[in-house]
Amino acid sequence: MTRGVVYAEPDAAPAVEELTVDPPGPREVLVRVQACGLCHSDLHIVETKGWGSRFPILLGHEGAGIVEEVGGDVTSVARGDRVVIAWRAPCGECPQCRRGDPRRCSSQLRAKRRLHRAADGALLTPVLRCGTFADHAVVHEACAVKVPEELPIEQATLLACGFSTGAGAALWATPVRDESSVAVIGCGGVGLAVIQGALLRGAGQILAVDVAPEKLEHARALGATDVVDASATDPVDAVRELTGGRGAEFSFFAGGGAPALAQAIRMCAYAGWATIVGLPAPGSRLDIDLDAEFFGPRITLTVTHGGDTIPQEDFPFLAQAALDGRIDLARFVTSTISLDEVPERLPHIGERGEIRTVALI
Repeated sequence: MTRGVVYAEPDAAPAVEELTVDPPGPREVLVRVQACGLCHSDLHIVETKGWGSRFPILLGHEGAGIVEEVGGDVTSVARGDRVVIAWRAPCGECPQCRRGDPRRCSSQLRAKRRLHRAADGALLTPVLRCGTFADHAVVHEACAVKVPEELPIEQATLLACGFSTGAGAALWATPVRDESSVAVIGCGGVGLAVIQGALLRGAGQILAVDVAPEKLEHARALGATDVVDASATDPVDAVRELTGGRGAEFSFFAGGGAPALAQAIRMCAYAGWATIVGLPAPGSRLDIDLDAEFFGPRITLTVTHGGDTIPQEDFPFLAQAALDGRIDLARFVTSTISLDEVPERLPHIGERGEIRTVALI
């Protein structure tokens, strides 16, 4: 019997339940999940009472494990392969894919829903097509990405979402130029991954902005050249001063609400790029002078979904970078817990200097 964290109805608390699993269909694989990171997107599902998903919902989307069974026509993985489970994989058929822009695919590949509640047989909706707070997951083969077994599973699982989202923002969504200046607003797990991505791109100056001293400490350890305590100073003024009055050529909004996004735009240099990486709160509104602060300085504002990754290409690249010591995934894992502890820990994501808690399943 499989177990998983089920969010059964809008006003219910997530709980570990027994599940049943249908066999994988064509181009689908059954993965024995070994680890899953606690990501804010799962908490967002609960806080927004489903985020538009059909109940009951199977939580978890930052997972990794071992391929246990393959369906028909599967060619990219085999039983026994160590895989990271991607929540997005280009479809090859949407307008973006057909014009040669798969990083902005609008119709992701997905498996059919294969898991049920054991209690009543109800078909579960897996979060972001994954549902990896469970012993097993069924995903499209394109979403099961082989990674080296030498990479510890609690580190490999971070590639599934949080790390690839942040690093991918600087590597692929808005590629940072060599020796350029980069500001990162919000230094939780995703923002810290932006810093690591900017390092891989060869940024010359990386400025980390947050209000929490422990997050700024992590940022400096992970490659920030300068840190700005936004609780003690105006971050826009501070970034401009640290960049010799020019501002940052690239800024990344990775948390802090709409006011922080406005700051990310205002701290950009002339013709700079501001990228929305973190998920804005529902109903957020941007208060900015479009003429003086946006049109005049020729700012480009863009959005990334999950770092705009192509998982089959990018996850192995990041895994090898970790094995080569060019990125530090180990520092991102601040604690490990069991599957039974997930419902209790989920509301406390990011507290006490935590970067990532990983459930070992």
